[in-house]
Amino acid sequence: MKIMLDAGHGFDTPGKRSPNGMKEYEYNRAVANYAKQMLEDYENVTVYFAHSDEDDVPLQERTDRANALNVDCYISIHCNAFGNGDWNEVDGIETYVYITKPKEAYELATVIHKQLLAVTGRDDRGVKTANFHVLRETKMTAVLVECGFMTNRLEADLLKSDEYRKACAEGIVRGLADYYHLKKKPKLVPRILSTTSEKNRGLYRVQVGAFKYKENAEQLAQRLKEAGFDSYIYYED
Repeated sequence: MKIMLDAGHGFDTPGKRSPNGMKEYEYNRAVANYAKQMLEDYENVTVYFAHSDEDDVPLQERTDRANALNVDCYISIHCNAFGNGDWNEVDGIETYVYITKPKEAYELATVIHKQLLAVTGRDDRGVKTANFHVLRETKMTAVLVECGFMTNRLEADLLKSDEYRKACAEGIVRGLADYYHLKKKPKLVPRILSTTSEKNRGLYRVQVGAFKYKENAEQLAQRLKEAGFDSYIYYED
């Protein structure tokens, strides 16, 4: 299963910011990063990014890459805005598919939308259709989520919070997992590699995983480090 996550816009996209200065891309990229981390817990899932922190990747380049990679679905992550850029009371979450309402896209959008509402508790603005480039020019199932309004004071504060960003990522991933019946990777069960007697002042070593490819071992070592555990990699013939 190949999934492309698209953090909408870029750091320097004109106008895409809240009245108090938060850039939309700051939120979008954070949610994409959290979603990618969460999807790494599922079997047979490869995640690609359409965006880049270096520049605002043109829309055509994003969809061309998705089509060239032949990904199975494309999820575009955004914040919403209303009016002329000033604070107002419009709020809530809405999710979009292309104007022709492709069956699979609409079904996936409905599941993701439901999960986003469940984890955030925000108002339901529904699943809608739009002629957005990323929905029109992608050859695969494509969904665009608007996870709150930058022009609403309450939601702008939420969009800036790490807790809300993680919740939105969780909603997106839950929706993908539910719709595509993704399976979690087996939990790693530590096993004792070797022991020595206490009187010899030896060490008990715990192995968490064994991999054929070094890249997979390095990824696990990084996850252990982030969880607060020291780790090292050694190679056996």
